[in-house]
Amino acid sequence: MKPLRVFIITEDDPLYVKRFFEVFLNEYPQDRIDLVGMTISRAFHEPIWKTARRIHRFYGSIDFVRLAARYAIAKVRREGIRRLAAQTGVQLHDTESVNDTAFVERLKTMQIDVLVSVAAPEVFKPPLLRSARLGAVNIHSGRLPKYRGMMPTFWQMRHGESEVVITIHEMAERLDAGGVLATRAFPLKEHDVLDRVITETKREGARAMIQVLRSAAELGSLPHAQPLDMSQASYFRFPDPYSVQAFRTRGHRLL
Repeated sequence: MKPLRVFIITEDDPLYVKRFFEVFLNEYPQDRIDLVGMTISRAFHEPIWKTARRIHRFYGSIDFVRLAARYAIAKVRREGIRRLAAQTGVQLHDTESVNDTAFVERLKTMQIDVLVSVAAPEVFKPPLLRSARLGAVNIHSGRLPKYRGMMPTFWQMRHGESEVVITIHEMAERLDAGGVLATRAFPLKEHDVLDRVITETKREGARAMIQVLRSAAELGSLPHAQPLDMSQASYFRFPDPYSVQAFRTRGHRLL
């Protein structure tokens, strides 16, 4: 049995997405999964000052300063995903855009079986989606199709759900609309902390992704996908201050 050839596209986040890779790179079965490379893009695929303004509006001044301090310390110590990749011997492939024609052609020459998106900040265009033999899969921290879009963990907590549902799904041209390959539920406390929930669901999500990829290696194809009923779909954007206030009124905290 040949190992499944996998390529991962992710974003440069040393606080939360890094938690996914701490587990994934340590636990994935190298005899079943051949991680042939990774691309680490800018968060939100935008200048850092725009990201900072977005995060400040979301967290408010006090939590923003606390989070910025954690981010700065992680950067000074070089505790990001690049360091984890280097420590485990994963080759990095830089590009200005993952939809760039030259980058897509490079992926095709690598004969990838599965392309994996982990918080990838760009929409994957059709040529990129078709660059891997078995297709592309994404991890989404929300039940689909109800919690499509951005910050699904926040929105599930904001709406009083009893659990966050981690979803591994096929990628399609329409965002968060591909068939579901696996789900995993993470229980919420009555009064919880977004920081804790995101951290722990990243770790649980890594193990769910490993399970899906291991199954694909054994089957020679992706596991059977459950189609989504898009008539039940919703789409959420980045939270505004009003939604953050409603989140806090439920007794939840951001940090």
